[in-house]
Amino acid sequence: MILPKAQHTFHIPVMGLAYTIDSPIRVAQYGISSVISIIDDDLLEKMNAYYCEKLNLPYKEITTKAFNYRAERITSYLNLVHKIVQEKFEKFKTELTESKTALDNFIAMLPNNSSIKEGLLNLMNNGIALKENIKNYLETYLRTGDIDVNIMTKIDKDNFNKGEQLPIEFNDAHASLHGFANSNLNSSVVLSAGMNPRLYSYLEKFNDFFPDINCHLKKKIILKVSDFRSAMIQGKFLAKKGLWVSEYRIESGLNCGGHAFATEGYLLGPILEEFKLKKTELLDTNHNLMVKTLNQKGMFAPERPLELKITVQGGVGTAAEHNFLTDYYKVDSVGWGSPFLLVPEATTVDKQTRDLLANAKETDLYLSGISPLGVPFNTLKGTTNELHKQRRIQNNKAGSACPKKFLALSKVFGPEGVCTASKKYQDVKLKELELNELAMPNEAYENEKNKITEKSCLCCGLANASYLEKNIAVKGQEQGVVICPGPNIAYFDEEVSLLKMVKHIYGNDSVLSVTNRPNMFVKELKMYIDYLKNEMANFSEAFTSNQIKRWYMFKNNLLEGISYYQNLFLKPISLENRNIQQMLCFYKKEVSAISIPEIELK
Repeated sequence: MILPKAQHTFHIPVMGLAYTIDSPIRVAQYGISSVISIIDDDLLEKMNAYYCEKLNLPYKEITTKAFNYRAERITSYLNLVHKIVQEKFEKFKTELTESKTALDNFIAMLPNNSSIKEGLLNLMNNGIALKENIKNYLETYLRTGDIDVNIMTKIDKDNFNKGEQLPIEFNDAHASLHGFANSNLNSSVVLSAGMNPRLYSYLEKFNDFFPDINCHLKKKIILKVSDFRSAMIQGKFLAKKGLWVSEYRIESGLNCGGHAFATEGYLLGPILEEFKLKKTELLDTNHNLMVKTLNQKGMFAPERPLELKITVQGGVGTAAEHNFLTDYYKVDSVGWGSPFLLVPEATTVDKQTRDLLANAKETDLYLSGISPLGVPFNTLKGTTNELHKQRRIQNNKAGSACPKKFLALSKVFGPEGVCTASKKYQDVKLKELELNELAMPNEAYENEKNKITEKSCLCCGLANASYLEKNIAVKGQEQGVVICPGPNIAYFDEEVSLLKMVKHIYGNDSVLSVTNRPNMFVKELKMYIDYLKNEMANFSEAFTSNQIKRWYMFKNNLLEGISYYQNLFLKPISLENRNIQQMLCFYKKEVSAISIPEIELK
């Protein structure tokens, strides 16, 4: 069965635990693809109950007493989302045949070069826009946006029952994958935050991830990657198990929302160039490995490579940037994340937090150390979570009650794990620090204390916005809301409609009021320069030859990236390109001036 092509050249990436928790219900009928985080089964169960009540659907609670309750909750919610999306899609198609206003708005929402848009306009312009003709056309060419899911591979905590460790399939990420695999969805799982060999191997347990005799994959794999090398390594690992990666989703290491997995100075432009040049190599290598394994397993093996998409996300903010990514780098889709936090029709954000986002300036956004994972985390100043956290610190009650324990990954106190944002962990570490207080300079002591207490409860903080928006009671310790936009949100300063944002993406409107927004590539470059300088300035350990070599490599990669951009933006000659060239010259001097400590390299 040949499915209609995607209607849009953008997608809405996963954001936090809650911000895209029901985005498919909101936007999939328009052909817009989005991604749901499926780590927090408790949140999904509450969303299940909420929508069943709202739509008068039968609801059967899945309690923690169920055998594999996490997987069952996830399957149940995803099946509900699928059902709601299909019903809304059918109603939307009917509305398009009966309302010219609805049809006009839908056409306005489509890309300028869309064949569907062209076909609908031809029907109307040729005077054959009869209800039956429109209906037949929509039935033939329209499709819903994808209901994709995201699993952060690092969140794969071992789970226990009465002190006894459960089998690996009960681990958090494993149970999430199990829940998706058992759902009715015909979509993709986005695996992010790096390679988890045990989780990747678990994919083999589910037939939906293997091609059928029609070369169709009911469930697809998307890998979020930082560079080509990572894509090749992970793709080959899966291909050797007979599994196909249908999409490599490239994300800027720093110019993104949430956790920032910085590269060693490799910039987004050169990374995309490598994917563009080596896509065929990636395709053929993995196809050959997959076919060999499928033949060994006695399973159906496609003669030709399956579809492979290259997509990108992180920091895009204008139609010109969007078009450059699709036209020059030939990416199949561009992820627009943070700007959609200001679109109530698309994302779940409470009003107080959305107002905070709309008023955010460049200086309000920063890379923080609040994540218990120990990975830099893009953060916004002034959140309610920060307010509650600082109040507890001032009252000598630092730390979270840790009710969900998804990030209880530290084994420092035993095999069941503890979260570094928890009160249990911070109490012990603060007492240990106090024993050394007199032997430490005051500034050093305060710095170490801050490193302990700055951790936030992301499990609650990244979920609470959905409860607040839907007026669902939040029980337990007050955690407030953690919001994790990319730096790009500083240039979007008002709440906008879905139609207006989509028209902005395609260059048919603008939601930007600022005139000094830097080009996305230049912005990322500046962030990497600041990242390197900050890392060097705050490095408190003894220098090693490996560390020095790493900084030299980082600096060299930045300089090579700048040279690449200088060549890339030579033509066409335009005011924007001249401004980019001026900024590149400025930053080249700044990078060249970075002084790396000298030690004897062996």
